[in-house]
Amino acid sequence: MKALRVAIAMATVVAWSLPALAASEPPPGAASCSGCHAAGTAAAGSVSRLYGRDAGEITTAMAGFRDGSLPATVMNRIAKGFSDDELRAIAAWLAAQK
Repeated sequence: MKALRVAIAMATVVAWSLPALAASEPPPGAASCSGCHAAGTAAAGSVSRLYGRDAGEITTAMAGFRDGSLPATVMNRIAKGFSDDELRAIAAWLAAQK
């Protein structure tokens, strides 16, 4: 009986931890942004750092690159590969990073 209680307690801890673990994982596509837009990267001096920026600002910029209303060299091609939901998820993840 004691072993069963321990197993249930451990399962409860794991279940409560899953949302926090999932929140730290980047959504599909977000990891590629870090190559140019994270602090400490080789390209960080020539492009904007996105970690910690407002998610709405990032989403608006990505939508602008995607529809051509913002000029871009490569971001227009990258942004076209994402849906609105994917852009929002990526922007939220980037905004949550420090």
